[in-house]
Amino acid sequence: MATPYAAGRHFLQIPGPTNVPDRVLRAMDYPTIDHRGPQFAEIGKKCLAGMKTVFKTDSHAVIYPASGTGAWEAALVNTLQEGDLVLMVETGHFASLWHKMASRLGLETEFLATDWRRGVDPQQIEDRLRADPENKIKAVCVVHNETSTGSTSRVNEVRLAMNNAGHDALLLADT
Repeated sequence: MATPYAAGRHFLQIPGPTNVPDRVLRAMDYPTIDHRGPQFAEIGKKCLAGMKTVFKTDSHAVIYPASGTGAWEAALVNTLQEGDLVLMVETGHFASLWHKMASRLGLETEFLATDWRRGVDPQQIEDRLRADPENKIKAVCVVHNETSTGSTSRVNEVRLAMNNAGHDALLLADT
């Protein structure tokens, strides 16, 4: 029996993945180019320069070829060691998934509960870090825009709270 196929273009009405514009779909019909050749290098340079504009930075930009989940894993395994303590905040589904990943990777996690209606409370982060004078907490993980709940965390205020606490923890932000 044939699988039913819907006529027309499927329109995703979610925050991601996004709909792919027709011009991008048509561009995928072109033959591939040598990823080590000068044409690819030129395209890469243009992309990186454009990213600096988009993200309003003069710093280096990096293209990371993975999903958001892949970026979480890379951030955790490349900055922390098994057994390190990580402070995380339950702001919704994605924060919960990041928490589960950290646990599976062998990190000790402290998961601050919230009601999922608002982002991270910077004061709660500051208070918890002040209560850690031995700097056992190695990182604070924050989901900036929690698409499952619509909450937004004020990452700059979380960073200021961490600075105010005088703590050495890294700030890892999913944005």
